[in-house]
Amino acid sequence: MPQRKGLENHTDGSGFILLGFSDHPSLQGLCFTVFLVIYLVILTGNSLSALITVVDSSLHSPMYFFLRNLSILEICYTSVTLPKMLVSLLMEDGRISFLGCAAQLYFLVLLGSTECLLLAAMAYDRYVAICDPLHYTLIMNGGLCVRLVVGSWMVVAPVQVGQTYQVFTLPFCDLHHFFCDVPPL
Repeated sequence: MPQRKGLENHTDGSGFILLGFSDHPSLQGLCFTVFLVIYLVILTGNSLSALITVVDSSLHSPMYFFLRNLSILEICYTSVTLPKMLVSLLMEDGRISFLGCAAQLYFLVLLGSTECLLLAAMAYDRYVAICDPLHYTLIMNGGLCVRLVVGSWMVVAPVQVGQTYQVFTLPFCDLHHFFCDVPPL
């Protein structure tokens, strides 16, 4: 990749080094512990939320169906970045391959966009419940709820492929961040 004028530290395309807290090596252990606890709380809380909405039959309504999907999405969303961040903090090695960074970015923006559409589906559910309560069970049936969730995933997938491709066609310099995200790249 040719160097542009003024870019001395340019990637060769083989990967990145996620610098994170490299300026403060004494914080690595503390950060690892804090992020590990946060990750475990996220996994436990969202897993319990999803499990409870499956087990308790009184929670088999559209609102709780969407909340279950939101909990599962949150588990996936945090699992895109936190495990790599924890390994980088533990091993004090922030290297990530070019392809690994692209995959992390793709899933990060995919899951973030899906979350937005899922929240819009939840808002529609509440709108119908408030504005048309007599027809709520007819409108918000199981089939529509499944289509809204699947649609949330299917609509954003091709868009995020294009966005990830566009980001990775640009030249890169240092990545002073903890994970691969659009603004730092």
